[in-house]
Parts: sequence; structure tokens; C-alpha cells
Amino acid sequence: MEPVQGDGEPHSPYLDFSRQEWSRLRSATPLTLDDNDLAELRGVGEYMALAEVTDVYLPLSRLLNISVAASRDRFAVTHRFLGRDPERVPYIIGIAGSVAVGKSTIARVLQALLARWPDHPRVDLVTTDGFLLPNSVLDARGLGARKGFPESYDVRALLRFLSDLKTGEPRVTAPVYSHLVYDVVEGEEIVVTSPDIVIVEGVNVLQVPPARAGREERFVSDFFDFSIYVDADEDDIHRWFTERFMTLRESAFLDSDSFFHHFTKLADTEAVAVADAIWREINAVNLHENVAPTRSRAHLVLEKGTDHAVRRVRLRKN
Repeated sequence: MEPVQGDGEPHSPYLDFSRQEWSRLRSATPLTLDDNDLAELRGVGEYMALAEVTDVYLPLSRLLNISVAASRDRFAVTHRFLGRDPERVPYIIGIAGSVAVGKSTIARVLQALLARWPDHPRVDLVTTDGFLLPNSVLDARGLGARKGFPESYDVRALLRFLSDLKTGEPRVTAPVYSHLVYDVVEGEEIVVTSPDIVIVEGVNVLQVPPARAGREERFVSDFFDFSIYVDADEDDIHRWFTERFMTLRESAFLDSDSFFHHFTKLADTEAVAVADAIWREINAVNLHENVAPTRSRAHLVLEKGTDHAVRRVRLRKN
């Protein structure tokens, strides 16, 4: 069946696939995960069945595998022309989307699938949380309630990290963020060593800041070979955020070291009200102003239904 062009618009840059249409593009790609693997990869409050891995993420892993091979071929051609030996440069995938939309689970599933392809076994996953400015800096700048907004990140450090990857540095480090203490962990780092693929996941990775006159700037997305936006109806994302918040009150928040431990002392109705306020005053604002406008910049859009399962896939034509 021929896919329709995105949203019924004849000049859309996207090809639009139903889940069934997309699943046919799996071809003979083998399923290399089982239920136990998937249980370890799911995020809090999320459910992903093996059927969805088969229908959605195996075809996507096949597409990415083909793209990685093509990227290596192009890179080899350039170096052959220059008379140089090819350097080891990773293929970088960006994953964007709202808080609570399920980006982290998708990133981990893709990491697991791609690492099982025989020609790129080293796949690293880095979240942009580690590049958030420390809480002390955010508070000093009056940005404590803007965590996750573009201005709350050390963008220079993130750009330097990506640039080092793309220039073939064999050992690159990234900061570590703790969701327990809700802050960057001083002195700790993630070490990325000669990767084949790096997945970079974060709400604003496709963000393009306003241009400043007279300055040539680089953006995080300039370093991506392929980008994915995870989309869903806002009411569903709001509900998922609230459900996750309530689940964490009964698990991670119970740790006395948790930044959010005080929420465990609230009644359920009070906790729901807090979650709604956080969504309305912070996450929804960020979604409207910064995250959703970047959707059209992605190479591929995964559209989720109310049950967290992907129902449509949009693939950019070029």
C-alpha cells in the first residue's frame, strides 16, 4: 500500500504511514529483544509491548542501519578523494519531545536494537539532563522554575561534546545528572569511547535559538545525522505526567535523599493538584513555546495514541 503524504497535504515534506504500513518495512529484520529485555528498558508508568517493537522499532532500526552504512560510505568517499585514511566518527541520532512522552524508553529500546546489529555494536546513549546548569546557578539567575527550558542548559558544553564526537575524539565525556537529587552531580561523568552510534535524548535538542546579527552560530541539531520527534496529544501527555508523578510518590520519592521526598507527605488529591500545577506552569509552557515548534525539523515523527502506543509514523522525504 502506498503511504499518503503527510496530513493529506500534497506538498508535505513527510510520507505518512499507518502503523500497519510502517510495520511492513521491517523486511527480514530479526527481533533481538524478549519480554525480559523490554521490562528493563521501560520507563516508569510506560508500557511497550513486543508487538510494538516489532511493528515500529524494528523497521526504524533497519532504516537507521541503512542510513549509518550510507553515512560511512559518504565519509569514506571524501577521505578517498583527500587521500586520507577514514577516521572513526560516530553517527548521531537526536530524540526530542515533551516531558513524559516516553522519549527515554524509546531511546533505550533503539540503543538495544541498534547494538545488536553486527556492524555497529557500540551504541551509547546520552541525555541532555547532564548539561543542565547546576541548581545553584539556575537559582542565582532566577531560572529555578525554568529547568528544562533552553536557557537552563550549558549549551556551550553540549556543543563542545557533540563537536568532539564529530571530530573523531576517541574519548569524550559528559556530565551526570541525578534525578534523585534533581541536580548535576559534581565530579561525575559519562565516558563515551570510540562509539559507532550515539543517541542524544532531550526535550529541546531540535531547538534553534533566535539568530544574533553578525554571528554565525551552530546548533545542537547541526550535529545530528538523524532526528526523531515523539509526539502525542497534549491531554494524553498531561495525564501520563500526572500518573508518573503519582507512581514516583510511591517509589523513588520515598527515598529520604530525594529532592521530591516532601511530596510523599501530601494527600493524593493534593499531590494531583501539585502535578497539575507543575504541568500547567512549567511543562506545558515549555512544550508550547519551545518543544512542539521543533517537530517539523525532525527526520521522523512518531505519533502516539492515548495508550502510549505509536499509531502513525511520518518520515521526511529528504
